Amino acid sequence: MDGKPASTFSGLMMRIGVVAIQGDVSEHVESLERALDEQGERAKIITIKHSGTVPECDAVILPGGESTTLGRLLVQEGIDDELRQASKRGIPIMGTCAGMILLAKAGNSLVKRTHQHLLGLMDVTVNRNAFGRQYESFETELDVDTLDSPYNAVFIRAPAIVEAGEDVRVLAMIDDKIVAAQQNNVLAIAFHPELTRDSRMHYYFLDMIREKRSSPHSD
Repeated sequence: MDGKPASTFSGLMMRIGVVAIQGDVSEHVESLERALDEQGERAKIITIKHSGTVPECDAVILPGGESTTLGRLLVQEGIDDELRQASKRGIPIMGTCAGMILLAKAGNSLVKRTHQHLLGLMDVTVNRNAFGRQYESFETELDVDTLDSPYNAVFIRAPAIVEAGEDVRVLAMIDDKIVAAQQNNVLAIAFHPELTRDSRMHYYFLDMIREKRSSPHSD
């Protein structure tokens, strides 16, 4: 991956969508803008509220929020199938906190009991409230496989991956819980990179987008 400006890839400016029907939308938009500015790059950030927008994006972020509500609204707006099709085309997709839950193919008893809608984009099983309730939220210095020094990770009523298929790359763990993982073009993060000034997780996602856009087989 090189350091060329995003606007040089495929002859068009990079277009990054943030699902904006519920959750930490503005925080992700601001974090993306900061990460791009820090790297001296430009991109068009698009908020996704209805069907028809995902196919225009080079990448999509599913933010944190209330996973049951977010999943229901994705179906209601017809965005869920568009995300599945985008994933099949190799479009980078990042899910944080509630977004991680939605990316999974299966969940624990709480996910099943609440009839949580899942996109099934990653071969993982999630525990929806792996670290307890809201008042048990915490921050920790986390070793992430893709980073050269610990990351100050913010966990708020966070999920975790409890089972992962052989094609899933584990990026970070707390005890026996997987809190960051990647499967091909899909990145799942249990914590909130949009709530810290450390842009490195967004840098990593931008690298995924660049790699896709510079590929000779890119759309």
